[in-house]
Amino acid sequence: MTAKKNPPFRYDIVGSFLRPAALKKQRAAAARCEISAAALRAAEDAAIRDLVAKEKAAGLRAVTDGELRRRYWHLDFLAGLAGVEEVGAAHWSVAFKGAQPKAATLEIRDRIDFPADHPFLAHFRFLKEAAGGTLAKLTIPSPSMLHLICCVRAEHYAPIARYADERALYADIAAAYKKAVQAFYDAGCRYLQLDDTSWGEFCDAEKRAAYKARGFDLDAIARRYVAVINEIIAAKPADLTITMHICRGNFRSTWFSSGGYEPVAETLFGGCHVDGFFLEYDSERAGGFEPLRFIEDQQVVLGLVTSKSPELEKPADIIARIEEAARYVPLAQLCLSPQCGFSSTEEGNLLTEEDQWQKIALIREIAESVWQDA
Repeated sequence: MTAKKNPPFRYDIVGSFLRPAALKKQRAAAARCEISAAALRAAEDAAIRDLVAKEKAAGLRAVTDGELRRRYWHLDFLAGLAGVEEVGAAHWSVAFKGAQPKAATLEIRDRIDFPADHPFLAHFRFLKEAAGGTLAKLTIPSPSMLHLICCVRAEHYAPIARYADERALYADIAAAYKKAVQAFYDAGCRYLQLDDTSWGEFCDAEKRAAYKARGFDLDAIARRYVAVINEIIAAKPADLTITMHICRGNFRSTWFSSGGYEPVAETLFGGCHVDGFFLEYDSERAGGFEPLRFIEDQQVVLGLVTSKSPELEKPADIIARIEEAARYVPLAQLCLSPQCGFSSTEEGNLLTEEDQWQKIALIREIAESVWQDA
């Protein structure tokens, strides 16, 4: 059989890769003003070209830039929106079970919009050129993350006058993302992924209780998030694939949420019109596969191989779990990937570059043994 033509692919990746040591040194030098922004950009360009070559050599059918230009998987993009500013913080907006990221957060200061000069447009154009004839995949934070960070996690959120009625906020977020999707499409993007930790939080019993105590109705917020995403997807070009990656936290191999998908499954899996879900399933913290019964026609990429540790999973164990998932979703709708990226922030998880490529090789090996069209 010929290989699966449309993304997500039978063996796929979430997106981020460990930053090479040489690039980390250049970034540190730039932070000390020892090299220019142009010099840092040249170092990033070289590292991305090298990464793309390695992705192709690994047999990946879609390549990313590894998020090598970013500090964080989400703040860099969101702070680039008009009306949004990154600000310092005393601590991270959620507490990881171990090491903590450099504290920063976002505030909504003005009307939200997607600017024509958003830096991620140039980043994607470079990736597409470097990818050549291979599909270039772009990862950006879900629109849900902007509301979650600024309006839910924030302890003292005070809306600007324009957003006194929260319906206007959701409308502007949707409009900004529709503009972004079209701009990336015009730049040549045909595979876009929305990264989202809100659903991981909404699955966590302790976090649900804490948000409820603060007066939040998470079920209502979840429905609003799905409505915004569906509005964005309804406006997308037909040949653009949009997937969603759901995560429970991924910093220096730590995490911040725990709990199976059941609390959000019907709303999210049964109601969200993305083309596919990349789902974390590498530990008991993600629960069982039963919530997948709500999946409709979306592809489900099972994140059964962890990106948090170097130990290689046993193929037989992963295949058994794929077979278990296939009790709820047809095998033809399933794919395989790492549970998350290898470096959601510039610091990276606690494994080596060799380890990450061994993980990808394992995923390919398993996929080719399970699916004829891998």
